Formats: sequence, structure tokens, C-alpha cells
Amino acid sequence: MATESHGAEAVAAGHAAAESAGMPQLAVETFGNQIFWLLVALVATYLILSRVALPRIAAVLAERQGTITNDIAAAEELKLKAKEAEAAYEKALADARSQANEIVEATRAEIKADLDAALEKADAEIAAKAAESEKAIAEIRANAAESAAEVAKDTAKELIAALGGEVDGRSVTAAVNARMKG
Repeated sequence: MATESHGAEAVAAGHAAAESAGMPQLAVETFGNQIFWLLVALVATYLILSRVALPRIAAVLAERQGTITNDIAAAEELKLKAKEAEAAYEKALADARSQANEIVEATRAEIKADLDAALEKADAEIAAKAAESEKAIAEIRANAAESAAEVAKDTAKELIAALGGEVDGRSVTAAVNARMKG
């Protein structure tokens, strides 16, 4: 047990010495050593960053910038094409509208010409029928006048005969004709 207590005392003494020394990073005796390794770590970090990481980052940034520049140029080109397409569409639409108006006007003119021709034909037919009707009416009037003259002659002859007179055909015709003329 003596060895055990002696060992325990040594461990306790070691702990006490470590506690009294404080943090090893702050020990003034090791500053030179710590500064050397700090400089080595900083130089190694600088070399790694400047030779490996920073060129890769610069390459990625340059690639991204190139991609962005290309995309902007492509977008501008597509924008110009879209404006050209819109202008072509507007022109085609205006041409289609004017062509539709021309077709409408041509159709209207054609329909008006057909209507005028049909009206002229109808007017000609109406005039022909009116002339025919006038002719028929003139014939009917002439026939009516002749028929009235015949009826008047026959009636006059019958009256003269009924009254006991002698009927002379020529004198009755002359008297009826004179009366019909006015």
C-alpha cells in the first residue's frame, strides 16, 4: 500500500503542477515554438489557397460571368427576334385586314352589279308587261267602243222598230257614230 500511496502522491503532484502552469498556449516559454508553427501554418494555408483554391474559384467566377454574358446576349437577340416577329405579325394582320376589306368591297360591288342587272331586267319586264297591258287595255277600249256602237245600233234599230218606224241601217249607223264622237 505504500507504493500505491506514493504513486497517488506523484499523480496529485503532477496535477498540481499542471494546474499551476495554466493553459499551455499561454505559457511564455513556448511562444517561440508556437510562433514558428503559426507561420508555417499560415504559409501552407496561403500556398494552398493561392495555388489551388483561388484559381478554381476564379475559374468558376469567370465561367459564370461568361455564361451570364452569353445568356444576356442571347436574351437580347431573342428580344430582337420577338420584336421582329411581332412586327411581322402586325404587318400580316394589317395585310389580312386590308385584303378582307378589298374582298368585302369587291363582293359588295359584284352584288350591287348583280342587283342593278336584276333591277334593270325586272324594270324591262315590267315595262314590257305594262306596254302589253296598255295594248290590251287599248284593244279592250276599242272593242268596247265598237261593242257599244254595235249595241247602240242594235238598240236604236229595235226601238225604231218597236215604235213602229221603218229602220234604215245607214241612217241609224250615221246617227250612232255622230253621237259617239261627241
